[in-house]
Amino acid sequence: MPSILSNKAPSVLIVDDSRKIRDPLATFLRRHTFEVRTAADAAGMWQLLKQHSFGVIILDVLLPDGDGFELCSRLYRRIDTPVILLTARDTCADRVRGLDLGADDYVTKPFEPRELVARINSVLRRRRPAIAGQALSAPDPVAMKMSPCYLFAGWRYDARHATLARDQEPPILLSTVESKLLQVFLNHPNTLLPRERLIDLTSATDRDVTDRAIDRQVSRLRRKLAHKPGEPELLRTIWGGGYLLASDVVLQAP
Repeated sequence: MPSILSNKAPSVLIVDDSRKIRDPLATFLRRHTFEVRTAADAAGMWQLLKQHSFGVIILDVLLPDGDGFELCSRLYRRIDTPVILLTARDTCADRVRGLDLGADDYVTKPFEPRELVARINSVLRRRRPAIAGQALSAPDPVAMKMSPCYLFAGWRYDARHATLARDQEPPILLSTVESKLLQVFLNHPNTLLPRERLIDLTSATDRDVTDRAIDRQVSRLRRKLAHKPGEPELLRTIWGGGYLLASDVVLQAP
């Protein structure tokens, strides 16, 4: 089992083949109280991940032994550690691709280190409430009895356990944010929901949630609702409008 770096400071793994970027950035982050490990390639990254758990991974897109986009997708599927992509590419297509593959943020070179620190802290803030809630909150017996199940497009969503199931496939566990977002869509089927409305419906009043954060969570939820070949996409993007769950929904008592 990987060891967890100090509980006193957030841990960051920097993966970049350029020593001129990697080493000064590590020094800068350490000055801002982060615990930092570095790797020059994908092989070094995987080796460190066998030994340690990290709060955030800063991942260069162009590595000598791996494509950063593919590595980001593998990280999301295997360990779901937050990833901030670091790259010289700055096209809209690249940014969208990175977010769709599970990246939590996207920073282009050259960058201001202070901005990267702010983005790291933002990612950590977004992750902490969900982790803390899963670890510390006791189940509410009344809420559990009232939690419904939703049937839609061949899926069954159990709100009590935050799980998706279909056919004979193993159930898929959703994160706190993903389950909250899905329940909003299920309560408003076949309805166009602008980003601002999704932010209002899924966020606590004291949390700073951006359009980009909503886009990222929708992308993650869409991946878990991946449709079978020949089936229409369930979570549809309406350009300039927002998102829509294209399915009828049946509410089932738990």
